[in-house]
Amino acid sequence: MKPEVDTVVQFSGLKPGRYEYDFTLDSTFFDTFQNDEIREGNVDFKVVLQKYERMLLFTFSFNGTVKTICDRCLGEIAVPVEGEEKLCVKFSDTETTDDDDVVFLPESAYKIDLAQWMYEYVVVSMPMQRVHPEGECDKEMLKYISDERVEQEETADQADNDPRWNALKTLLEK
Repeated sequence: MKPEVDTVVQFSGLKPGRYEYDFTLDSTFFDTFQNDEIREGNVDFKVVLQKYERMLLFTFSFNGTVKTICDRCLGEIAVPVEGEEKLCVKFSDTETTDDDDVVFLPESAYKIDLAQWMYEYVVVSMPMQRVHPEGECDKEMLKYISDERVEQEETADQADNDPRWNALKTLLEK
């Protein structure tokens, strides 16, 4: 499915120089990627294109919020995202490098769709651990992961252990 936000930049016919584009990525944009990572979002992108004779240099600046799930309680959480990224586009019919920040387009190309890169930049900018501030997690869900329950499960596991394993553990501790 194609995103409703038009993220295509037509560079054919542009003279060498600097060009600026503004994009707002909303929930319909993120829905097109069918990823459970981001449920909703509103991210503003400012894209600066520096066009040269044989190369395009894109600079992406973005900020906004996306909704995802809390790692602790599985409730919905709004996560701020922001960043700045660069993408170099060169024209060649054969790819000559493995660099992720360099993209090769055929000599006959006249436009580029930036949607995939924009999406990836947002996902990569999200924090590794996504949890609500203290006290805002779903109380019902937290009951299932409370320390008392964990202790009860550990006690039950210890009761089910084979005593031979316990003897081995004492040997390892020495």
